[in-house]
Amino acid sequence: MAIDRATAVPNELVVGFDLDMTLIDSRPGIAAVWDAVAAETGVPIDSELVVSRLGPPLAVEAAEWFPQDRVPEVVAMYRRFYPGLAVEPSDHLPGVVDALAAVHAAGGRVLVITAKNGPHAQLHLDHLGLEVDDLVGGAWAEEKGEVLREYGASIYVGDHLGDVRAAKVADAYSVAVTTGPYSAEELSAAGADIVLADLTAFPAWLASHLAR
Repeated sequence: MAIDRATAVPNELVVGFDLDMTLIDSRPGIAAVWDAVAAETGVPIDSELVVSRLGPPLAVEAAEWFPQDRVPEVVAMYRRFYPGLAVEPSDHLPGVVDALAAVHAAGGRVLVITAKNGPHAQLHLDHLGLEVDDLVGGAWAEEKGEVLREYGASIYVGDHLGDVRAAKVADAYSVAVTTGPYSAEELSAAGADIVLADLTAFPAWLASHLAR
């Protein structure tokens, strides 16, 4: 986990967003990469199952299919395949462009924090033309909370229970979306402050939140 800008500006609005299944639907590309790993290694991998539970670090998923001593090899293989297979098929989720624009219109900064490694995350942002101010890769759950604190973020938006935990660690407002693996009921039970179906409703919610 690398933090490039660790000095918060007082009273600056910083809104954090998760990447996979919050901003982008990366499932087709990630499935293609795992299929390629399976073909290369001869180990059967259920890529549909894999993409149904995106969120945790890559090594965690690799350990579901390979013994621990092969995980570093598999992670390296996955990352070798990733740029050529995973970026092009991925697309942004509903409301994403307007959600990011709403933060900027309010004078704020958009911070993306993801468990995905930073260079691959940047490929997605560049491919889709998503305008963000800061990107931190290689952070998961409570680690994301540390990043949120470093950047002075007051809101964190994500689809995973780990994203809710991240917001709580940072005393940030937890905005959860149901575009990932969890239902509204599960996200609320985990402590999300507000649950949205997707980011389509985010601009109106942000305006109301800032007005309060």
